[in-house]
Amino acid sequence: MNLIVNRSIQICMILVIPFTLSAQKKDITQVEKSMELLKQLMMEPSLDGLNKIVDDKLSYGHSSGFVENKASFINKLVSGDSDFVTIDNTDQEIIINGKTALVRNILSATTNDKGVAGQIKLKILYVWVKQKKAWKLLGRQAVKIIN
Repeated sequence: MNLIVNRSIQICMILVIPFTLSAQKKDITQVEKSMELLKQLMMEPSLDGLNKIVDDKLSYGHSSGFVENKASFINKLVSGDSDFVTIDNTDQEIIINGKTALVRNILSATTNDKGVAGQIKLKILYVWVKQKKAWKLLGRQAVKIIN
């Protein structure tokens, strides 16, 4: 009897584990695409595009400690007050836990905020939530890199 139970468990695991890994790989790919879309929308802001990818309860934290909501984040990008000329994301790591994804990376960017050229390099943590098969940005916190 124990042999039958053990074999049944093994068969279930053989069937379930590949499905779970496949689903997680698909989610990681979708989050990577969402990160790329966010990067593009930060360099070339679109009100419609940003509204689609950003959750209504967005908490967008800057390395200075200043925190913006969705409206403020989108307004600053669309108005040009926050102007990203280039963005390069490196050392990206993605963790999926159910309908939540954590993304850590290093963001290096050239900016032109209010006509003033600048360079930034920050460590960033993004929090994404899956809603109706789409990933939306719920949170973002930047910290300065300490040498």
